[in-house]
Amino acid sequence: MTGVESAPNTIFSEWLRLTAASEATDQSQAYSVRPEILDSWRRCKHDMVEPNSRTLHRQLDSASLQVMLEENQELITIAKPFMANLYGFVAGSGFVVVLTDVRGYIMEIFGDEDVLTNPMTVSFFQGADWSEREAGTNAIGTALVIKEPIQVSGAEHYCRKHHNITCSAAPIMDKQGNMIGILDVSGSFTAAHLHTLGMVVAAAEAIMAQISIRRKNNELSVINNRLINIFNTMSDGVIMVDNQGFISELNPVAQKLLGCGCGSITPEAGPGIRLTSILGDKNPLIQKMLHGKQSCNDIELMLNTRHGVSHCLASGEPVTDAQGLVNGYIIIMRSIKQIQKLVNQFSGHYGTLQFSDIIGESKAILEAVRIASRAAACTSNVLLQGESGTGKEIFAQAIHNRSNRQAGPFIAVNCGAIPRELIGSELFGYAEGAFTGAKRGGKLGKFELASGGTLFLDEIGDMPLEQQVALLRVLQERSVTRIGCDQVIPVDVRVICATNKCLVQEVERGTFRGDLYYRLSVISITIPPLRDRSDDIIPLFNYFLEKLDRQERNFNVDSEVLAKIIRYDWPGNVRELQNVVERIVNLTEGLEITLANLPQEILDWHPHFLASAPVRNIKETLGVRGQHRRIVEETEREEILTLLYTHGGNVSLTAKDMGVSRNTLYRKMKQYAIEN
Repeated sequence: MTGVESAPNTIFSEWLRLTAASEATDQSQAYSVRPEILDSWRRCKHDMVEPNSRTLHRQLDSASLQVMLEENQELITIAKPFMANLYGFVAGSGFVVVLTDVRGYIMEIFGDEDVLTNPMTVSFFQGADWSEREAGTNAIGTALVIKEPIQVSGAEHYCRKHHNITCSAAPIMDKQGNMIGILDVSGSFTAAHLHTLGMVVAAAEAIMAQISIRRKNNELSVINNRLINIFNTMSDGVIMVDNQGFISELNPVAQKLLGCGCGSITPEAGPGIRLTSILGDKNPLIQKMLHGKQSCNDIELMLNTRHGVSHCLASGEPVTDAQGLVNGYIIIMRSIKQIQKLVNQFSGHYGTLQFSDIIGESKAILEAVRIASRAAACTSNVLLQGESGTGKEIFAQAIHNRSNRQAGPFIAVNCGAIPRELIGSELFGYAEGAFTGAKRGGKLGKFELASGGTLFLDEIGDMPLEQQVALLRVLQERSVTRIGCDQVIPVDVRVICATNKCLVQEVERGTFRGDLYYRLSVISITIPPLRDRSDDIIPLFNYFLEKLDRQERNFNVDSEVLAKIIRYDWPGNVRELQNVVERIVNLTEGLEITLANLPQEILDWHPHFLASAPVRNIKETLGVRGQHRRIVEETEREEILTLLYTHGGNVSLTAKDMGVSRNTLYRKMKQYAIEN
């Protein structure tokens, strides 16, 4: 009875059948679930437990709760250390460890700080009733009835509100075999493990052994065996060190993290080695724990092994005897990769794009990639400038993922999308009670969250002046002060900014601070618009076509389509091209991509300077790199000169006739050395 014997979908289907059937009909039915679960379901149905109830469980009033705690004080006192040890294995994972009396009322609970708000554990609180009559089929209530350990997972629970959790419970008996309580571990159904019930059973037996030890000292061996089993099956590495600093025990995970079997450390020789010979005498963990006799948390370790560098976080705790004297230490080690994977998975604070995701062979884009690659090797601030849709965030993520901060978080903030009154609290955080509506306990700012990684500030040109001052101070001092708090918090953050504005002009207008501009633009990278790298249009088109065509239809693209997309000005740049390709993939029924598949704005776009430049053989033009560009540039220069002469040098009218902006026309005039 250590797990679910039927597939979850089958169990849920059987649950639906039983809860929908009448009691008389149900007794004649056969169900594909464990007998103990089916018996419990039928008990709940007979007791008219509401399977779809969403209300919290019934709880004892304060007077009755106090009486229960006093009557079970001895059991609670003995069980709490074992519960704490058991919780140490699941801390931070959303699981709770609870102790109930023989009626199913919770007496003691160990859990994370959000126990009472987490949807998974909101029904676990002191005084809550977890008997079958109140909570339906569950590990606590069912164990009270069958007097045996049991794990109830997902849809095996009779009440649907508990279908997202797994409960593993074991009864606690006295020497005469009378039940005196229940020990339970409960948490998310998706994080359940079959060995969880074994750990609970071991802990419950340890509690019973501790109760009996007051009468019989020989039960200590039983407790020791149980603890060894838990020690060896933990997912974290555990090292036990004596008071002289020598390793006495280490579990299999610790052996792997320390590279046992390589160099001077082997599984046989591990115990007896001095800890300082592995970590070094100046390691913070050694200094604080072995020398300072203090506990320490999350000390970063970089250990060189024959298999490579072992990167992990370690926490240590002194172990004291009955007189309070330190007689050893326990060290818990967690792989940094495992921690980062969890953080990235649940926070989404990571970058996925690389330089290989930047498509193009034009001189302009290759130069931008070259500068960005060099920037990735240093820690200086980077300013990415370019029109909307040119791919500034791709460059930012690529720089982060090639830097030595790639293991840290990548956090993106759009300064133009946050109300000006909230930018400060978003970037720098705030303390509890800093302003009306502030969250209880305060909130970390993006600078603190990005510490050890990269903070990407998009649309930096839209940041209000008053916050520019605060940003400049953070960049200079490498520390932040939360709103409503005077504590200075050091941060280790690399800042990458992006804008589609000309910040030099914004500085001249007085809308952007000059000192901040020079602080941000240590390395400035200009990402060219798509119209200035027409050689990349066809490769990008083909790349998006292959990427977005999940059916792998191998489209045949008409040459007129290629001619149109080359001639188009692409005001939305690469983002617009990607959207156009996605439209083509979704709306093309056959294998031929023709002009009919293009958006109307591309079909209707006919610049004047191409009207007199017919292309008789577009395939030949596309086959020779740069040939079409020279034709376009020569015709474009002639067209600009003609229109300027026609309009008497009026740039606005000329730009209007050409269908481009004044800034674009000025740039082209400079490119072709045209003086007005």
